[in-house]
Amino acid sequence: MSVAAPPSESVREFTARAVAAGIVFGILFGAANAYLGLRVGLTVSTSIPIAVLTVALFRLMKQRDVILEANLSQTIGSASSSLASGTIFTIPALFMWGLAPPLWQVALLALLGGFLGIAAMVPLRRLLIVRAADELPYPEGTACAEVLRATTTAAAGGRWIFIGLAVGVAVKLAFGAFVLAPSALAMHLPVLPKAEVALEIAPALLAVGYILGYRQAAIMVSGSLLSAIVLTPIIAFVGAGLAAPMFPELKTPIAEMSAGQIWSRYVRYIGAGAVAAAGLVAVVRALPTMASSLAAVVRGLRSPDAGPGGSSQVPRTDRDVPAWVVVVVPIAVVVALVAVPDLLAGDMNFVQRLVAALGVAIFGVCFVVVSSRIVGLIGVSSNPTSAMTIVALLGVSVVFVLLGWTDPSARAAILTVGTVVCVAASKAGDISQDLKTGYLVGATPARQQFGQFIGAAVACWAIAGTVLLLGQAFTFGSPELPAPQATLMKTVIEGVLAGSLPWGLVGTGAALAVCALVAGLPGLSFAVGIYLPLGTLAPVYVGGIVRRVVEARRQGKPPESDPGVLAASGMIAGEGLAGVLIAFLVAGSGRFAGLRDALAGVHFAARDFTHLAGPAATVLGIVVVLAVCALLYRAGRDTVPPGGAA
Repeated sequence: MSVAAPPSESVREFTARAVAAGIVFGILFGAANAYLGLRVGLTVSTSIPIAVLTVALFRLMKQRDVILEANLSQTIGSASSSLASGTIFTIPALFMWGLAPPLWQVALLALLGGFLGIAAMVPLRRLLIVRAADELPYPEGTACAEVLRATTTAAAGGRWIFIGLAVGVAVKLAFGAFVLAPSALAMHLPVLPKAEVALEIAPALLAVGYILGYRQAAIMVSGSLLSAIVLTPIIAFVGAGLAAPMFPELKTPIAEMSAGQIWSRYVRYIGAGAVAAAGLVAVVRALPTMASSLAAVVRGLRSPDAGPGGSSQVPRTDRDVPAWVVVVVPIAVVVALVAVPDLLAGDMNFVQRLVAALGVAIFGVCFVVVSSRIVGLIGVSSNPTSAMTIVALLGVSVVFVLLGWTDPSARAAILTVGTVVCVAASKAGDISQDLKTGYLVGATPARQQFGQFIGAAVACWAIAGTVLLLGQAFTFGSPELPAPQATLMKTVIEGVLAGSLPWGLVGTGAALAVCALVAGLPGLSFAVGIYLPLGTLAPVYVGGIVRRVVEARRQGKPPESDPGVLAASGMIAGEGLAGVLIAFLVAGSGRFAGLRDALAGVHFAARDFTHLAGPAATVLGIVVVLAVCALLYRAGRDTVPPGGAA
């Protein structure tokens, strides 16, 4: 495929406005992704919406020929989403242990993980992006390149992003801030004990389903249905005749538990076992890729002209950052983790910090290779970074147990090791997609890589602030912010160190994941469905149905810049930003009495109050869900080219 820009040196690419736009959009979408991940346990790629918004902004500035600038902007902006993934999958567990970290610690952990992921991926670029171009399509990177081509050669076509943004903000404020009605629809099923079906009224979740597509959404919701209407009723039926609590619950008999309590105390462990088993299988499958990729990196570094940087004769479109960056940055990450006493959580001595830092180096570099390869096939949104993190946590936990380090501070240290590894793996997948986009549009790899360093250096503070703000305003692990991945990490660490995991439940989950794999299903998607509540995944499935209907009725090849995907991306961003705004006001009310009284007067974000209840609330909820689905359908059916007037 031909590139869109010439390989000459004199091109407009790394400009101040491109950097500024990338930073601003990155902060906005990073905060939204952080909120989404804490709600549903997954994040989505933001490269395409940031690219479209950047082109639209530059069009307003009467600029032309901005494809390379827009590409650099989305490269910088997308850095925040990968940092958000690693942070929200781990850090909330510290809050659950009563060890709320300071801003600088969270930011620096994210920064070090981001730098490690970028630097370790640089030697893989030629192998994965260039030489394996036919084998590894990098779907999101390719799609982003097509969007850039389409939107920069005609009038901007990003209006659906803004429509989706407005819808996401409006619905979240109506249900989450001004509590117009309950934010979920629920119904008890007859015959089956403690069986409930539910659906959250959340445009972001409907949008996630539209982006994932019907098959992926159906697989995930099938796992959740298994939990809600099979596993929970079975546990309730078996426990109905038990007068005493059943392990791991120590206080309440099953007969006195609600469906939510049964899920929390029993089904959650089954889901954890399923996710862990599916993650291990994914890692084992990637071992040949790891070995071949590492060998190729070693061969590349031995060749003076093939390594990063290369000679001065290397064309602009094939030039990486200098080779010393690839060597110095990972070493600097390890040194920082060892030298700064309070950077890794827990009161650890020098030897303990050294062991933990070596765990970061080993697992981080290995999973950078795995992640960079995997996203070439399945994309960033489906990258199993949480599974890689679980493997890293298990490995480091076993080492700590063998060395006798099992005190409470050890679990915090292990968790922060997982933070750096998770961010590094997530960041490697993100920059791989960005470099694929750059390869297709004629960008300079070195400038993209440097832009990623800038994006990580700025976004780490914004993401850390967002997570801490949400932690102050809400309770991690609560219905408002379940933080499912962080809860899973917490469960794994506690169980390994204390030897108290309910292995029967964990093994049951692992067996279910294996059955899914044998049946040919994506084991990790099915396992995540078992682990997440049905109310969260039901709207995801509904969004997938909308995508299925759109594709069935669409004539011809779908446009590369699918307006439905753009509208869905806007909904995710809108609801996420509105959620952050609500959290900011709730947190501020704790310090300012006037604000607290004003918010209380309108029942702002009240947890046990709604203005509408009963049938009226149910009807309103159904109408809102149908309206959002209709909007996604209308956007998906919009066949007007990005340059046309819609």
